[in-house]
Amino acid sequence: MKKWILLLIMIIIFTSIASYGSNKKIQKDPEKLNVVTTTTILKDAVRNIGGDKVEVESLMGPGIDPHLYKASAGDVEKMMNADLIIFNGIHLEGKMSDIFEKLGQIDVKTIAPGDIIDSSKLIQSSEFEGNYDPHIWFDVKLWTEVVDVIMDSLIELDSENKDFYISNGEEYKKELEELDKYIKDRAKEIPDEQRVLITAHDAFSYFGNAYGFQVEGLQGISTVAEAGTLDVKELADFIAERKIPAIFVESSVPTKNIEALQAAVHNRGFNVEIGGELYSDSLGNPGTEEGTYIGTVKYNVDTIVDALIKGVK
Repeated sequence: MKKWILLLIMIIIFTSIASYGSNKKIQKDPEKLNVVTTTTILKDAVRNIGGDKVEVESLMGPGIDPHLYKASAGDVEKMMNADLIIFNGIHLEGKMSDIFEKLGQIDVKTIAPGDIIDSSKLIQSSEFEGNYDPHIWFDVKLWTEVVDVIMDSLIELDSENKDFYISNGEEYKKELEELDKYIKDRAKEIPDEQRVLITAHDAFSYFGNAYGFQVEGLQGISTVAEAGTLDVKELADFIAERKIPAIFVESSVPTKNIEALQAAVHNRGFNVEIGGELYSDSLGNPGTEEGTYIGTVKYNVDTIVDALIKGVK
């Protein structure tokens, strides 16, 4: 069934490419740039920079795992009618690589900020040789560089509103600077040796590097590979030995693996709590504080620190 869905999408793309020159491009509002992003995290960045000059839509909603996401025929149509497509890159949206390649053959601008960032600032993947960890948004300073990439792309498409985009971008970067300080201040509440973060999959390495946490994920960087019995055993041994007070589930990853890990730790005579749910690959629900990038990151660090600090007291 999955093969037939993928085949249908590819047929739509090839058909659309063949007829693209004779069809008029559809735009929701001719006065605004029509931007399509893959993730809610990217959408929020565009919204903050573009304001009312941009109409932005993300293909993936809250709680969607971008590692496993496959574009629908409707997604392809949205992207083909966009002025700009923004995807994270660094193989985050691994199931959509062929579609981005085909869309690049028609007159639609695509950017992947993660592929533009200096690779020396990226974390090497231990799972996929020669590739990097795509979860760059968990280092706020690094995410500021993504904001610059998006701002430059909007200016390139709409130079008449250059000053507007620059003003919004600079104001947003000030907010991100304050966010970075907030995380560092909260992290200091936990002694260095007790800053250990155990999550469902290895999405928080940039967070760990930037803010002084040792990070261990039950699954690897991508959720495509399932956690095995040995992974659970080794991590359970580690948690029991270090007496880590809390482990965390994620909004875009099923809870069963973390619950199995908790049970394995209990079998070793140590009571580890599930400290809460973290947002990893998407933001929270629209209209909530966690529905923004800044709100999500603050929620995450508060949840982490509040749960781990119990082991300090």
